[in-house]
Amino acid sequence: MSAPASETVLPAVPPLGTLYLRGVTAGARLAAARRRGQAPGTLPDVAYAAHDIAVDPLRLSAYQSLLGLRAADRLPAGFVHVLAFPVATALMVRPDFPLPLVGLVHVANEVTQRRPLWRGDRVDVRTWAQDLRPHRAGTAVDLVAEVRRTGSDELAWRGVSTYLAKGVRLGEEIAPDDERTPFLAPLPTGAWRLAADTGRRYAAVSGDRNPIHLSAVTARPFGFRKAIAHGMYTAARALADVGPAAGHAFTWSVELASPVLLPATVAVRVAPEGDGYGYAAWNPSSGKPHLTGSVRPLTPLR
Repeated sequence: MSAPASETVLPAVPPLGTLYLRGVTAGARLAAARRRGQAPGTLPDVAYAAHDIAVDPLRLSAYQSLLGLRAADRLPAGFVHVLAFPVATALMVRPDFPLPLVGLVHVANEVTQRRPLWRGDRVDVRTWAQDLRPHRAGTAVDLVAEVRRTGSDELAWRGVSTYLAKGVRLGEEIAPDDERTPFLAPLPTGAWRLAADTGRRYAAVSGDRNPIHLSAVTARPFGFRKAIAHGMYTAARALADVGPAAGHAFTWSVELASPVLLPATVAVRVAPEGDGYGYAAWNPSSGKPHLTGSVRPLTPLR
């Protein structure tokens, strides 16, 4: 799908804390409008953009440390998502956005990195929403973000994040159950031991303070008995485990099958697969999958 022709340029990248407060208020208004049968049922036909965004070197270093990455000037692909996320969030707290921001669950992500971005780069971000659709558990939507070096028309990074609003039905249509291939836990190549504060630590470097990630108390109103790990944290951990073999240009995809309740020990397999690497993470006790995905090399742009 193509981006909307209409564009709103933000004067600056908005603070995520302020956006989440707006999201709480907007969610309450949306719930009331839905009870009256007056809630929006379509996506806003507009893209949001922010220009000349600088990389905070301290934040980058904190992100690299949290993910177990070597300190380097090249931006991790997951960190570029962090830069773009507030612009997408600003779009999701618009009054005409049909899903509540607070409680949205990240269920999939696909990133295409055409060329690396660096610590000293300034970047432009453009984001929009597309493909609002029924899901077996509610309603799903894709948020697309494109990142370019400031002053360049060449696309460096593109991410498509799929979010689920559990229990929210915008119409009579209900998606059928997916025909999924049963997951059989493979031989692990490692394990992640995630502390109870993992969500809070990732929130500190990413700014993503969705309450489902912060504590059991704040997660329970949204149907989780404990805080859950951020989807982009676990996906980025898998990419970090692939390491330098990913190269500078690649596609990186992840399907988030079930939440990681914190604290947790997660079994992990990262191994060569086809022309790239495949990965999976699962509960070692139950064998239930948390995520699966792949990293495929691309020919880098020069």
